[in-house]
Amino acid sequence: MSKIEKNTFDFLAALKANNNREWFTANKEVYAKAHENMIAFMDSLIAEMKKIDNIENESGKKSLFRIYRDVRFSKDKSPYKTHFAGRLKRATQWLRGGHYIHIEPGNSFIAGGFFNPNPADLNLIRDELAHDAKTLRSILDDNDFKNTWGSFEGEAVKTAPKGFDKDHPDIDLIRFKQFHLSHSFSDKEVLSEDFIFEIVKSFLVIRPFFDYMSELLTRHLDT
Repeated sequence: MSKIEKNTFDFLAALKANNNREWFTANKEVYAKAHENMIAFMDSLIAEMKKIDNIENESGKKSLFRIYRDVRFSKDKSPYKTHFAGRLKRATQWLRGGHYIHIEPGNSFIAGGFFNPNPADLNLIRDELAHDAKTLRSILDDNDFKNTWGSFEGEAVKTAPKGFDKDHPDIDLIRFKQFHLSHSFSDKEVLSEDFIFEIVKSFLVIRPFFDYMSELLTRHLDT
């Protein structure tokens, strides 16, 4: 079972202080070791997640995002990200919801949910909530869920989406354009031997939300 090594954290901290091509080139071997550590960690995480869910990722390497930033449309021209991040995708059209892992000294977290629903999916979600939001509220109000994931993050319209009553009793949920949540970890937790298992436990807690949304978003596929 792989773990996040302190050397990986040390590399990211040094990169944040020296975010330029000259330093990165001079420390390419250090980066390579940190990257290999992250690949091994993601391989182990994928193996554990497949015990509890249908995950389509086959490779830790392919599940990681590139460390190189796309600076074409950014005012910040720093060439490198100062974190490692990866995504796990649930398999088949029937299982919805994404898992995100972000490793950064002082700012490590996991996230899950629906980051940018397409217009059709967003309308399905809003229509369902306008009809009956009790099931979703019971999931969000569960103590384990609240203690692990808190409440929805992301963008929402200011009053009400077009076609929905701003005085609807569930407008606080209907307003959202994104339905995702996050859970933070301390550096000590990230570097511990049990970190992978803490991630898996957290993603188990979010599963009822994923299952609810999957049923909602794939209901029309049966017809």
